[in-house]
Amino acid sequence: MFRFTLIFAAVFSLSLTQASALNITLRDIANRVRNNHPALKAARLTIDEARGRRLGAGRLSNPTFGYEFQNQSNVSPQSNVFSIDQAFPITRRLSLEKKLTTQLIGAAELEIRDAERKLIAEAQQQVVQLLTLAQQRELRQRQTDLASNLAQFAEGRAKAGEVSPLDAKQVDLDAQRLRVEARLLEAQSVSLLGQLKPMLGLRAEDSLTVSGNLPDMSVPGASSWAQRPDYQLAQTKIQAARTDQDLARAKRFEDISAGIFAGREMQDVTPSQRERTGFIGFRISIPLPLWNRNQGEIAEKAASAERARLESEALAVQINGEAGTARREMETNASIVRETREKLLPLANEQMEAMQKAYESGQADLLAVLRARDQRLQLEAAVLDAARDFHLARIRYEAATGKYAPAPVSVPTVTRSAKSPQ
Repeated sequence: MFRFTLIFAAVFSLSLTQASALNITLRDIANRVRNNHPALKAARLTIDEARGRRLGAGRLSNPTFGYEFQNQSNVSPQSNVFSIDQAFPITRRLSLEKKLTTQLIGAAELEIRDAERKLIAEAQQQVVQLLTLAQQRELRQRQTDLASNLAQFAEGRAKAGEVSPLDAKQVDLDAQRLRVEARLLEAQSVSLLGQLKPMLGLRAEDSLTVSGNLPDMSVPGASSWAQRPDYQLAQTKIQAARTDQDLARAKRFEDISAGIFAGREMQDVTPSQRERTGFIGFRISIPLPLWNRNQGEIAEKAASAERARLESEALAVQINGEAGTARREMETNASIVRETREKLLPLANEQMEAMQKAYESGQADLLAVLRARDQRLQLEAAVLDAARDFHLARIRYEAATGKYAPAPVSVPTVTRSAKSPQ
């Protein structure tokens, strides 16, 4: 029995370990963030809050029940009066309240979609950096292997008295430097993984592995950003502000109140005779808008509507700049990678091989060999950095055009001066 318990505990702990390990690629990031980011799970409750507010909007106020009692006196009879009064709006206030809360639900949904867009882009950028760091480590490892081979060669020639022992130490020192650089890149990867885990719903002790390769460096076609969530949100805010402005105008006239009342009276006519009567009636109360016509709130909502319109135009200019800048960055980095790979790297490889052969034959010094190798290393690292910057710009472009936003929410068309570029 004890042995069975130990086996069960081992299997259970192994299953927990396997369940907490995640291997993810760049293509999987969008869905993983959308479904597992803890901040998004909490933020989605704002939609339920907005829907809850709509349940109580656009309803009549509760009726009021009244009761009055007056004891009889020498001039008035004893009376018991019962009444029911109900307030009714004479404007579109209730329908406007319902419309406004519906628009606020749409605004809450768009805010969640915009948060998803930003978080997905942030997580994708971290994955691109992690994949680039892995390539940089591979590059340092290849350079370290070359340096180690050169160090062994220099050490052998130093023992034979053909080169100075200082050259052998210099080559070995250069190999150690490359190893340290690789360790520094590994430390950066650990830091990025620590930042990425919470965004994917993982704990610090969970295992996360980023695999796969970066996609091809192709500049995507021009896209319209009209469906970007924050731009749609700005349009929805304009409509909500205008509805709020209409609601403020509707509040110029307060609700009228209508009701019915019924009572029973009793009066002692003589010591031995009591007279009982009853009555029923209708009453209405109409507030007169003489001193307060809600001018202050109307002016406030008009200013809010104009501010929402101007903010929407400013956002259109900002989005246009973001998309255009990201696209130009992609084109620039793609040209850098293409020119370096096609022109500079072949020359650097040829130069390094020639210098190394010349050094082995005693026709060149060690410093020239190291300089040629460093030049090739810098060019290869520059290619990786430019490719990384290309993909980071591509992610910014896709985020600017709302590529990873879910299905758009339909909002009323708003007339605006800023045009959406294609």
